[in-house]
Amino acid sequence: MERREVALVDLLDRVLAGGVVITGEITLCIADIDLVRISLRALIASVRGEAEEAEDDHRPRS
Repeated sequence: MERREVALVDLLDRVLAGGVVITGEITLCIADIDLVRISLRALIASVRGEAEEAEDDHRPRS
């Protein structure tokens, strides 16, 4: 398997172009009793890309 270096800017560009969902769960428990459970979900995507797609959807077709 070939290893190649990728710049952080290039990696962020790829992630924001397609978007990514990050999920996680945190549970606080004492003596095996769940006291608090927090579920996290974050969507990371480029706003510019989404705005351009929305404009394209609303343009009249000729």
